Amino acid sequence: MVLSSVLGFPRIGAHREVKKAVEAYWAGKISAADLQKAAADVRKTNWNSLKERNVDLIPSGDFTLYDHVLDHSTAFNVIPKRYVGLGLSDLDVFFALGRGRQADGVDVPACEMKKWFDSNYHYVVPELSEQTDFKLLYNKALQEYNEAKGLGVTTRPVVLGPISYLVLGKAAKEASANFQPISLLPKILPVYKQLLSELKAAGVDSVQVDEPILVLDKASDLDKQYATAYAELVPVAPKIILTTYFARLDSNVNFIAKLPIAGLHIDLTRAPEQLDDVLAAIKSTQIDLSLGVVSGRNIWKSDLSAAIKQGQKAIATLGQDRVIIATSSSLLHTPVTLANEKQLTAQQKDWFSFALEKAEEVATIAAVLSGSQDPQVAAALEANRISIAKRREFEHTSDDAVRKRVASITTDMYHRKSPFATRKEVQAKKLQLPKFPTTTIGSFPQTKEIRNARARHDKGEITDTQYDEFLEKEIEHVVRFQEKVGLDLLVHGEPERNDMVQYFGERLHGFVFTQNGWVQSYGSRYVRPPIIVSDVSRPEPMTVKWSSYAQSVTKKPMKGMLSGPVTILNWSFPREDVPRKLQSQQLALSLRDEVIDLETAGIAAIQVDEPAIREGLPLRKSDWDEYLEWAVDTFKLATAGVRDETQAHSHFCYSDFDDIFPSIQRLDADVISIEFSKSDMKLLHTFKQYGYSNQIGPGVYDIHSPRVPSEQEIKDRLKATLTIIPDHLMFVNPDCGLKTRGWKETEASLANLVAAARWARENA
Repeated sequence: MVLSSVLGFPRIGAHREVKKAVEAYWAGKISAADLQKAAADVRKTNWNSLKERNVDLIPSGDFTLYDHVLDHSTAFNVIPKRYVGLGLSDLDVFFALGRGRQADGVDVPACEMKKWFDSNYHYVVPELSEQTDFKLLYNKALQEYNEAKGLGVTTRPVVLGPISYLVLGKAAKEASANFQPISLLPKILPVYKQLLSELKAAGVDSVQVDEPILVLDKASDLDKQYATAYAELVPVAPKIILTTYFARLDSNVNFIAKLPIAGLHIDLTRAPEQLDDVLAAIKSTQIDLSLGVVSGRNIWKSDLSAAIKQGQKAIATLGQDRVIIATSSSLLHTPVTLANEKQLTAQQKDWFSFALEKAEEVATIAAVLSGSQDPQVAAALEANRISIAKRREFEHTSDDAVRKRVASITTDMYHRKSPFATRKEVQAKKLQLPKFPTTTIGSFPQTKEIRNARARHDKGEITDTQYDEFLEKEIEHVVRFQEKVGLDLLVHGEPERNDMVQYFGERLHGFVFTQNGWVQSYGSRYVRPPIIVSDVSRPEPMTVKWSSYAQSVTKKPMKGMLSGPVTILNWSFPREDVPRKLQSQQLALSLRDEVIDLETAGIAAIQVDEPAIREGLPLRKSDWDEYLEWAVDTFKLATAGVRDETQAHSHFCYSDFDDIFPSIQRLDADVISIEFSKSDMKLLHTFKQYGYSNQIGPGVYDIHSPRVPSEQEIKDRLKATLTIIPDHLMFVNPDCGLKTRGWKETEASLANLVAAARWARENA
C-alpha cells in the first residue's frame, strides 16, 4: 500500500486566528492561557482536517506561535545571555528573541532573521558559540504528538535535523574568530538522542527529520558529519524519514544512500529530474522513498496524472510498500483553503489548490497507486483531468502586444545614459541634500484608521472622492511629520497601499487576488500573495497621483516608491507555464513606464525595491548565472529609462550579499539601502572588499521590532559603518519600511535617527 503524507501545515488558522491571538497577547488583551487555547484550537482543526481527507502521515510538532526554528532554539536552550535573568516568562523570552522587548525595565533587541532558503518565510537565526549549553528544556515534538493522540489522531512528529540546525545558525559575538557552528555536533547529538528516544518510548512509529541543507552545495562537505550523526541517532529513534525539499540532491544522494535511515523524502516539483538518480542510489538499500509530487510552494492544482506516472516509476523500481506520496515541502507557504474564497470566478477557482486541497490531492494519488476502486477516487481523478485540460487551454492564450514589446527589448534599454560618477554630480545639484542625508524606506504606520477607511472604500461605504480626501490628509500628515523631524529626502508614506506587491498586482493586467489567501512571512506578519495568471501589462499609472500630491505639499524632494520586477515575481504565486524570466521582463516594462511617468511628474528620486532578488537565487550554484543575468537585467530595464538627474534607489533586506556582489554592483542603482542593524559588520566588509562605489544606506535600526533605538545606539552604528563606508557615499535610514510599526515608536526612532545624522555631519 502506498501511504500519503503532508510534511507540514499552515500554522496561522483559516481566518488568521493565531495572528489575532498573538497580537492580542502582546497588547495585554488576553492571557498566556488564552493564547495557548487559541493555538490548541488551530492545531486540533489542522489535524482533524487532514485526517478527514484521508492523509496517512499527518505532521505534528510543526506548529509555532512565531517561528519553528526559534521553537527549536528555545527547546534546546540556545538562548543568548542577554535574554536570561530578565524576570520574563518562558513565553515572553520566546517572543523577545523574535521581536525584541522594550517594556517594564527590559530593553533587548530582536535576534537576526534570515530568509528560509529561497522562500519569503523568515526564520530566527540561532546564535551559537563554544559556550552554548545544549539541553532539552522541553520536547515540543512529543508534547504535540501526545496532544494529537488525545484527540484520536495519530501523527508523525517533525523535527529539524541537527546538521541543518547548526549550519543555519551563526557564530555568536562571544565565539572565537574561527568558530564554526558545525563543530558543536558532538555536543548537540546527546540532546537529539534524548528527544528521539522519548518519542520512541511514547510509541511513535516514524519521525520526519528535516535536513533541507542537503539540497545545498555545502552539504557535500558534510558527509562524515551525516554518517556520524545518524549512526548515533537511528538506534534510539523511531524510524527516521530524512526530509529534503526545494531543490535537488545531486551527488549528495550517494552518501545519503549509505545512511541507516528508514526513508528519504525528495522534492519532485522543484527537481523532477532527480528521480532517476535517487532511485538508482537507493534501489539496493532498505530506504523507503517519499515523493514530493504536490507543490508546497505554489497554488496551482496538481496534474494528478503526471504525479501518478512519477509514482508508478518509483513503484516499478522499489515496490509499493517502499513508496510514499507527499507534498514537496511543508504547506506553510500556501494559504489554508480555497473554501474561504468567495470572489474568485468559477474558472479561476478551478485552477487553484491551497493546503487542504493539496492534502486531498496527495491522498487521491496515493489511493490510485494503491489500486483503489473507490468511485470517489475515480471521480476526483477525472475531475482533475478536466480541470488541467481547461487550464492548459487558457494558458495558450497570450497578449500579442506584450509579447511583441518583450521581443523588441534592446541592449541600450538596460543602461543609464551616463556612468554613476557623472550622475552623482548632476543629482547633487538637483536634490541639494546635506552630508549624511536622511530618508526612510517608504511606508509609514498603517494605522487602524487607514485600514478601516480602505475597507469601507472597498465595500462601497465611502465614495472615491471621500477616500481620496482621506488619503490626502494622511499623506500631508506624514509629510509634515518628516519636515518637522528633519528628514531630508521624503516619502509619501503609502497609506493607499495594502501590500507592497498586492497593490501593484491590483493595478496590472495579468493578476488575480484572493480574499483569504494569507501566508506567514514572519511572526504575526502575514501576506496575501497575488497570483500571476496571464501576460502582464500596465493599463495606466499606478503611483504618480499620490507621489505628485505629496511633492505638491512640500519644497523638500520627494521619493517615488515602487516594488521591483523580481520582487513582485518572487512574492507572487507565479505562472508555471512560462519562464520566470519572461514574467519578470513583462513586469519590468510595466515598471519602466511608471518610473518615466514619475520623472515626468517632477519626482526627482525613485526607489525600486528588490528585497527578494537574493531570495530568488537558485539553491545550486550551477544555476546562479542564468538567474542573476535576467534578474539584474530586468531591474535595469525598469530603472534605466530616466535622465541622469533622477536618482534611482533600491532596497534589499535580509540578504547574504557575499555570493552575488558583482550582480549588486551591476544593478547600477544610484543609492541602495540594506538591512544591517541585526547583522554583523561582515556585510559591510563585503562592500569594502569589492570596492562598491555607489551610495549606500545601511539600516541603522530594526523596524521589525517595536523597540525604540537610542540616539547613542545609532551614533555607534554610524561610527562603526564609517570605518568601512566613505562618508560621501552614506545615507542614513531605517532597515525597512515602517508599515508594521506604531506612530509613537516611529516618531521617537526617527527623531533619534535624525539627531544621530546631524551629529555625524558635525563630527565625522
